[in-house]
Amino acid sequence: MANEKNERATTGTRRARQPLERSAARARSDSAFLRRLRRHHDELRWLYMELYDNGAMFAELCDQMKAFYDARPEALRALDARREGRAWYRDRDLLGMQMYIDNFAGTIRGVEDNLDYLERTGVNYLHLMPFLDTPADRSRSDGGYAVSDFRRVKPELGTMDDLAHLAERCHELGISLCMDFVMNHTSDEHEWARRARAGEGEYMSRYFFTGDQALIDRYTRDVPQVFPTTAPGHFTYLPELGQSVMTQFYPYQWDLNYKNPRVFNEMMYNFLFLANQGMDVIRIDAVPYIWKQLGTNCRNLPQVHTIVRMMRMIGEIVCPGIVLLGEVVMAPVEVVPYFGTVEKPECHMLYNVTTMATTWNSVACRDTRLLRRQLEAVCGLPRTYTFLNYLRCHDDIGWGLDYATLSDWGMEEVPHKRYLNAYFQGLTEGSVSRGELYNADPVTGDARFCATTASMCGVEAAGFAGDAEAMDVAIRKDVMLHAYLLSQSGLPIVYSGDEVGQVNDYTYHDDPERADDSRYIHRGRFDWSLVDRTDEPGSVQQRIYDAIQRLEEVRRTEGVFDADAEMSVVGYSDPSVLWVRRRAGERTLHAVFNFSDEGRTLWMPERGEYTDLVTGERSEFETFELAAWDFRWWLG
Repeated sequence: MANEKNERATTGTRRARQPLERSAARARSDSAFLRRLRRHHDELRWLYMELYDNGAMFAELCDQMKAFYDARPEALRALDARREGRAWYRDRDLLGMQMYIDNFAGTIRGVEDNLDYLERTGVNYLHLMPFLDTPADRSRSDGGYAVSDFRRVKPELGTMDDLAHLAERCHELGISLCMDFVMNHTSDEHEWARRARAGEGEYMSRYFFTGDQALIDRYTRDVPQVFPTTAPGHFTYLPELGQSVMTQFYPYQWDLNYKNPRVFNEMMYNFLFLANQGMDVIRIDAVPYIWKQLGTNCRNLPQVHTIVRMMRMIGEIVCPGIVLLGEVVMAPVEVVPYFGTVEKPECHMLYNVTTMATTWNSVACRDTRLLRRQLEAVCGLPRTYTFLNYLRCHDDIGWGLDYATLSDWGMEEVPHKRYLNAYFQGLTEGSVSRGELYNADPVTGDARFCATTASMCGVEAAGFAGDAEAMDVAIRKDVMLHAYLLSQSGLPIVYSGDEVGQVNDYTYHDDPERADDSRYIHRGRFDWSLVDRTDEPGSVQQRIYDAIQRLEEVRRTEGVFDADAEMSVVGYSDPSVLWVRRRAGERTLHAVFNFSDEGRTLWMPERGEYTDLVTGERSEFETFELAAWDFRWWLG
């Protein structure tokens, strides 16, 4: 009896203590929110009022931030606590992969079922290409960037619950998830657009409507077109309203009016909702375009930076574990400001677009001089600036190069672009690349280019010809470019399929909804049979996959690849040689790349003992041989 009484007393005490423990936990939680809010409140309010001068809307924003904080799952709050104040996205063991869900595994659940492959491949940062609901007519979705509901997944891919479950599973495995947040526009089938089309003034004010042709003409005069050949113009006429709506990208993508505070607030609520599903990295799509001001070119305006700064602070208040990745496809001088300042940061990471394009220019020209200048510029930036580095992505390669410098070397812009596009289509002597043009302008001759990495490196051409020697060179070039990618400071990301040497997919020509968009040449379905071949000794897939795996292993274990390591470019006399030096403490890495069709004999800075990080072999030498399109990672 005494024992029973004691047990009941203990149980009663435990039950009485539980509400107190929950209350204490809630108090600690509220304290964390208030601490973060106090840190940012004055600046956030000042910027908001400067932009909108609307205290009621700012108060609503603060109330909603608290509501989304309260709704944030405990596991994500714990992750926030571990990451807060730490630049976790700069860790050298991070390796990213970009993919379309349907191409890789059909559905979100299919991706979850194949996480073991990503683990095996060393991927711990997964960028899922646009998966939010878009118009049912696939040809009008532009690959998922015409969002009709920011809180609904495309039904054919799964549900929001599936996404949250995938995020939970990824976090258990140490994998971070990245998604696209399309801020500039909505689909014309979004609820706001449907109500605006019906003439509701509240919703028309969330877009840009006008019946003034003079205003349209003035805008057309001042603002460059985004897609002058495939989607010319800036406005789309709606006969049912007798007015035009701004559509800078495509007629079915209506530009949002961020001069309306309701637009900003609601989009921030969407942002926080998605963060609460477990997203770790939010990619802000087309961010330079989001503020429109008549009389300007509507690019990179000061108000854009105000919005991004507010977005950064909102994230740090509600969900400080997440990262903002800015998609700024602009000249370097326009890209860097999106990092903000040390005191007032904006994006955590930005795409290294110019370096990517300059890399392929170096491949076509067998000349690294322009690439050296680009890398020197990046090396001169504060080391806290973090770039996302890549060889290719889901989009085309645009030739946004430094033509002023190229002109000094006798390479004029128009003929040089023509040469690059001819080279990568395999139309010039000595080219092994295969691919297709995108958005070609028959008037100006300007165009962009599309292909997989393997096809640009010659794997497709060598395989078609059955040329084993050419295949050796193509594989060497492919691996060398990945070694170069991993030698840069920042987060490296590989496009799904590149790790197994997947080549171009020409079947899109047979799909009437995709046939006019050559970007689908490198957006083909992931070929799982190539994964099976990675276990087949001597196969193309095994050679590429294992080589990249080895490079990733070295990068994870060697301190010279730290984000804070000192990086510089060596001015080697041979323009076809790129020589990157990384220093951490007493250790120096010499990463040397031969962008040439011929072998080279190269000189080290001094005779000494060096370790080949890939093979682990150590030897003393002063000169070394480097085959065509080969590389060495020498550690001294």
